[in-house]
Amino acid sequence: MDDSKSPLLSNQEKREDVGLVNEIGEESRRLWKLAGPAIFTAICQYSLGALTQTFSGQVGELELAAVSVENSVIAGLSFGVMLGMGSALETLCGQAFGAGRIRMLGVYMQRSWVILLVTACILVPVYVWSPPILVFFGETTEISHAAGKFALWMIPQLFAYALNFPIQKFLQAQGKVSVMAWVSAMVLVAHAFFSWLLILKLGWGLTGAAIVLNVSWWLIVIGQLLYILVSKSDGAWSGFSWLAFSDLFGFVKLSLASAVMLCLEFWYLMVLVVITGRLPNPLIPVDAISICMNINGWQAMISIGFNAAISVRVSNELGSGNAKAAKFSVVVVCVTSMIIGVICMAIVLATKDYFPQLFTNSDAVAAETTRLAIFLAITVLLNSLQPVLSGVAVGAGWQSLVAYINIGCYYIVGLPAGILLGFTFGLGVEGIWSGMMGGIFLQTMILVVITSITNWNKEAAEAESRVRKWGGSAAEH
Repeated sequence: MDDSKSPLLSNQEKREDVGLVNEIGEESRRLWKLAGPAIFTAICQYSLGALTQTFSGQVGELELAAVSVENSVIAGLSFGVMLGMGSALETLCGQAFGAGRIRMLGVYMQRSWVILLVTACILVPVYVWSPPILVFFGETTEISHAAGKFALWMIPQLFAYALNFPIQKFLQAQGKVSVMAWVSAMVLVAHAFFSWLLILKLGWGLTGAAIVLNVSWWLIVIGQLLYILVSKSDGAWSGFSWLAFSDLFGFVKLSLASAVMLCLEFWYLMVLVVITGRLPNPLIPVDAISICMNINGWQAMISIGFNAAISVRVSNELGSGNAKAAKFSVVVVCVTSMIIGVICMAIVLATKDYFPQLFTNSDAVAAETTRLAIFLAITVLLNSLQPVLSGVAVGAGWQSLVAYINIGCYYIVGLPAGILLGFTFGLGVEGIWSGMMGGIFLQTMILVVITSITNWNKEAAEAESRVRKWGGSAAEH
């Protein structure tokens, strides 16, 4: 009897294995269809600042430090706030789209514009008073004044962020990521040429850098907005509406929770640059750590692409009540992202003697950057998974919970450990970075556990409740 059943069981197991492989393949195809253009878009947009930093580094060490600090600290703070506030749309638009409430998306985007434009006005004083702020946090007077002057010129970029992120979340929720990719690619090509022309060829230095960077960000906003206005986005855009000003208080609460969660992540490694500025003779360490953060930022764009993809997949599936598909998508994207992280880590280690030369003509800065490459490689690996798990949290609407986890892991454990190792134990930038990597590792492990024990059926029910709560009927009529 056992012998007669064995072939049947074997065939059934084979069919199950083939079915699982097909499911993985299909889910991977869905993820890459979203993640591919999203990664490309993120890399193009990140490259705007990175290219500006690279061209500025060819002008001089002070210019490199000024652009690096403004990019990573001042603009980094604004980027984190704006992306975080806009990420409320990933939850709301994604779940509304999954539930078939298409016309709600345009109203949500307009509400987000109102909130983010007000937030941008609130952030303007940070740009205006950035020199004393940077000095207060330990940056040298020379670097602070150079970065502060550049920050004043970059205020237009702040308002471009306010419009850009809601537009992107609006398009992402519908899977229209290729539009963002095309617009960003065309702008990047123009940005590279005009950066060379104004910064190096015409010798405009930081003034030229600011002009090109501001114009490039506004071209991205205008290009995407034109697509939405012309195409109507398959019914998701039905024109400007006074509904944009309704339910703002509740919308602000979710936006703030999203902002706190993502800002605590974005600012964490930004703080690394600031703390390094308190070391003795900080110019070379600041330049070296800024180059490493630049490279880390490029790799993080891959993870941010997967962050966007998994957020869309989870929110869409939960919005349509498909809990099993949401859970399966999480597993596939985590494995995929970890594989990519290992590859990126290997590339960093293999090129550690060469990539610093792309960012600086200073031998001292290049040597310091090469010495820090091992820390960069480990950070790259950790950051391959962490943003993906954050994307799961945004898709499911767990922003408030993750914000508390981030405060504990990053600012109660990681940051004090880094300061203790770097200054008290005299390990310098290596000690600061090591302690902060410990915070990232702890946060990632906690998110892995939370994701593993989640009741996805309950999450699907909460998504249905959320769609009803945010005025679907009002927005549709």
